Amino acid sequence: MEVIIVGNADQVGQVAADKVIENLEGVATPVLGLATGSSPLSLYAELSRRAKEGIVDFSHGLGFALDEYVGIDPAHPESYRNVIHRTVVEPLGMDPDRVRVPNGFAEDLQAAADEYDDAIEAAGGVDVQILGIGSNGHIGFNEPFSSFSSRTRVEILTTQTREDNARFFNSIDEVPTHCMTQGLGTIMDSRVAVLVATGEHKADAVAAMVEGPVANVMPASILQFHPNCIVIVDEAAASKLQYAEQFKAQYALKQQLTGRA
Repeated sequence: MEVIIVGNADQVGQVAADKVIENLEGVATPVLGLATGSSPLSLYAELSRRAKEGIVDFSHGLGFALDEYVGIDPAHPESYRNVIHRTVVEPLGMDPDRVRVPNGFAEDLQAAADEYDDAIEAAGGVDVQILGIGSNGHIGFNEPFSSFSSRTRVEILTTQTREDNARFFNSIDEVPTHCMTQGLGTIMDSRVAVLVATGEHKADAVAAMVEGPVANVMPASILQFHPNCIVIVDEAAASKLQYAEQFKAQYALKQQLTGRA
């Protein structure tokens, strides 16, 4: 796990964009795993800027969203189908027909979940999986005590997650209680994982993910075993890291040796 600490959210987006583009270099049909939430917004904004300037082209890429609420109308403004279209597909110039979101409105939810994993496999797997982290350590909607080998499935949202997401709705009563999420095993199959986090409210989760034991009470800690995971955080999100200065020194040395981040 590579940990990069930068000054603020804008810099997180810039460095994360560098990493995404670097790891898609030479890939004919890039396959992106797409997170929602506030954490990756600065990354998407930076990728959008570069796409509009012609630095990168995502029009031929494929996308797979991490998760979706169960039972929410796909036309609802806070369905992740709409959020992904609004924050990723349009800004990055992706083809909406080539970007998939789990079907949380399916009659047979598990069959839809199994088909979603099959579609990822048929696409050749995810090249770069973009991730955020919840305040309780979830990635995707894999809540504490999720199996490390889990695949795409229906998950029950914790009270903490519903409270965190209530800001997107009129009240917590409108926040769905269930979701469909890529599993931790699905996420771990990605070739590269790029996790971004900003703000002091993420500091405890970041510290537990990076420096704590690998335990399913902290789902994101499984990323310590990912063969190519890059964690990019701002100073506030890094404020509880015991080895923050070491991570900064390692990143500075890498920049010096390679001439790039």
